Amino acid sequence: MKHDRITHGSLEYCLYRFGRSQSRFRGPRPDLRRPYLAFLGGTETFGRFVPQPFPQLLQARLGTVCANFANGNAGPGFFLEDPSVLLATGDARATVIAVMGAQNLSNRFYRVHPRRNDRVIATSGFLKTLFPGLDTGDIHFTGHLLETLSGLDAARFEIVVEELKLAWVARMSALLERIRGRTVLLWAAAHPPPEPGDGVYRAPLAPAPRFVDQAMIDRISPLVTQVVEYVASDQARAAGCKGMVFTPSEARAAREMPGPAMHEEIANLLAGVL
Repeated sequence: MKHDRITHGSLEYCLYRFGRSQSRFRGPRPDLRRPYLAFLGGTETFGRFVPQPFPQLLQARLGTVCANFANGNAGPGFFLEDPSVLLATGDARATVIAVMGAQNLSNRFYRVHPRRNDRVIATSGFLKTLFPGLDTGDIHFTGHLLETLSGLDAARFEIVVEELKLAWVARMSALLERIRGRTVLLWAAAHPPPEPGDGVYRAPLAPAPRFVDQAMIDRISPLVTQVVEYVASDQARAAGCKGMVFTPSEARAAREMPGPAMHEEIANLLAGVL
């Protein structure tokens, strides 16, 4: 199947469509006629700005096909809406599910696009009741919406955060229950899972994965075979964007993404697990 060659500077993602999925995934296209591992996640697992994300590094280390089904800004709902990917996980030797943030999923206050989960396509009457006079005419992304709500009223914003957390647990539980076989839940971040109520990680632009805490991980842990926690080393954090490929206008976004050093560490950790 023909690949779409999407470039950032000299970096090519070689996006391709899988099965009947309407989404595109990072190439090269995996050969699923051989034994393989499947990887689900968001932008970090996709490896934005990174020449070789950790699934690709693992493929070289293990000699096993590693199918990267991650999608930029995906939330748990993205995979629940994609039967092709769920079908593929059923035949995988193991499926690694990277913890995704809670901001990019539909909930009682707003609804996101089924494939581009960072896009807000509708807000509900509940949100308008909670924030009277809220004008969402120029708000199209979840990050912008949450920043706006936080700035309007911090106490009411906490109600939205709690809703996102409840929706995340429900949606992640539904996703994990639909994946057959061995499953590995991966926490991969520059910090360990925060404790509930930690205000630093409840801000609208908190470090990824946003709004997810240890209690939420504990709620869904019984649904997976194994939980793996990766916290970046001091060396990986210091390396920052070294080795990443991006344009000057993308520098801010790149600084928020795991760099090649973090991907190397994640691959090393998962190689021992898988």
